[in-house]
Amino acid sequence: MKEQRFQKAEFAAWVGIIGNLFLAVVKGGLGWIASSKALIADAAHSFSDVAGSIAVLIGLRAAQLPPDKDHPYGHGKAENIAAIIVAVILFFVGVEVGYSSLRGMFQAKIEAPGILAIYGALLSIIVKEAMFQYKYRVGKKINSPAVIANAWEHRSDVYSSIGALIGIGGAILGGKWNIHWLLYLDPLAGFVVAIAIMKMAYDLGKETIHNTLDRVLQEDETKEYIAAVEKVVGVMHVDEFYAREHGHYVIVDLKIAVNPRITVEEGHQIGKEVKKTLLSQFHNIKDVFVHINPYQATYYQEQSDEPFLIQ
Repeated sequence: MKEQRFQKAEFAAWVGIIGNLFLAVVKGGLGWIASSKALIADAAHSFSDVAGSIAVLIGLRAAQLPPDKDHPYGHGKAENIAAIIVAVILFFVGVEVGYSSLRGMFQAKIEAPGILAIYGALLSIIVKEAMFQYKYRVGKKINSPAVIANAWEHRSDVYSSIGALIGIGGAILGGKWNIHWLLYLDPLAGFVVAIAIMKMAYDLGKETIHNTLDRVLQEDETKEYIAAVEKVVGVMHVDEFYAREHGHYVIVDLKIAVNPRITVEEGHQIGKEVKKTLLSQFHNIKDVFVHINPYQATYYQEQSDEPFLIQ
C-alpha cells in the first residue's frame, strides 16, 4: 500500500519535471523569437515549476524513510516541507516576473510580439491544465500535500498562460491597427500574471504551514474514528480523542474509560484492541497511543442526564 502510494507520487513528480522542462524551453524559445515579454515571463514560471517538482520528489523520498530515534513519528512532514518550498519558489518567481514586466512597460519603444507567441501560450494552457487535473487527482487520492501543492503550481501556470495570451493578442492587434496603447498589454499581462502567482503562493504557503503545525482534526472529521472505538468491547467511554496530521498520515492520541474492577492486563488488552481497530479500519492512521482511565460513574453522570452503570 505504502509502496504503491510512493510510486504514484514519484511518477506524478517526474511528469511535472519533464513536462515543465519541455514547456519552459518551448515557451522561452518562442517568446525570444517573437519578442514577447509575457511569454518569456510565462516560460520563467514553468521553469520554476521544475524546481518545485524536484523539491516534491525529494520530499516524497524523505517521507518514505522509516521512524528512527530522532523521528519516532516518522518523516511524513517532509512532504509538507516540500510543499512550503514550492510555495516560496512560486512567490519569488512572481516577484521576478512582475519586476521584468514593469521594466518592459517603461521601455522607450515597445514592439508588437510575433504570432508564434500565441501558439506558445495556447500550447501551455492545454498541457498545464492536463497536468493539473492529473496531479490534483493523484494528490487527493494518496493524500499528499506536496503533490497537491505541485498541482496548484500547474494551475497557476494555466492562469499565467491565459493572461499572456490576452496580452500577446492585444499587443499584436495594436501593432496591426497602429493603436499604440494596445502594445502595453503584453508587458501588462505579465505583471497581472505575477500578482496572481504571488497570491496563489501566499495561499498555498499559509495553508501548508497551518497543516504542518500539528493541526488537530476537527470533531466532524473524527466522528468515524470515535464511533469505531466505542464499538470495541470493554470501552465504556471515550474521554479524549485527538487526531493530528503528520504529513500524509494521522497520529491518534486518546483516553478511554474501562471498568475499574478489571485487571491491568485486561485493560491493556482493551487498549491493544482499540489500536488494532483504528489501524485496520482507517489506512490514513499510522499510529495510535491509548491511555486507560478507570470509569467513574459519578463523574460521567455530572456530564450527562443519562444514567451510567458499571457492568
